[in-house]
Amino acid sequence: MGLTYFKRFRMEFDLANAALPAPLVPPGYELLPYSSELLRQHANAKFQSFRSELDANVFPCLGRRDGCLRLMREITSRAGFVPEATWLCRFRNPESGRPEPVGTIQGLEVEGWGAVQNLGIDPAHRGRGLGSILLSRAADGFRAAGLRRMHLEVTTDNSAAVRLYERIGFRKAKVVYKAADVAGV
Repeated sequence: MGLTYFKRFRMEFDLANAALPAPLVPPGYELLPYSSELLRQHANAKFQSFRSELDANVFPCLGRRDGCLRLMREITSRAGFVPEATWLCRFRNPESGRPEPVGTIQGLEVEGWGAVQNLGIDPAHRGRGLGSILLSRAADGFRAAGLRRMHLEVTTDNSAAVRLYERIGFRKAKVVYKAADVAGV
């Protein structure tokens, strides 16, 4: 194993002076506000979203189902957890009729900022505006919690995510580096 540094953007959005677009939820999908009963579904959506992505190298827990569950428990137990900014997206599978978790976002309050944690959409469900919808709901939740600014970090090589964030109004505020002990990267 060797220490690798991943370049990431801190991207920011001013909640006080701008609103994120609020796209309609596509047919077959539903959004659920945070509930502790949905913790495992959030973890499953997180695992499906990140297991084959670069971020699973940066944050190895994202590449394991048990790691995603542990991370969800850690996020939701923090003093700054913002349940109003935490949402689950599910898709009702027409074959089974059961709802399947396909997207998740979590929010924390950190030093007066709304901090987006792990926005993830299952690769099979990308391109439908679900990331924008989850970000819009998180922004509304941060506002409801009295926060005026929000931020997130994204690995610079994740160009699709960077384009999404810029398109809806986030701006790059600074570059940060995340050290990770990774094999074969």
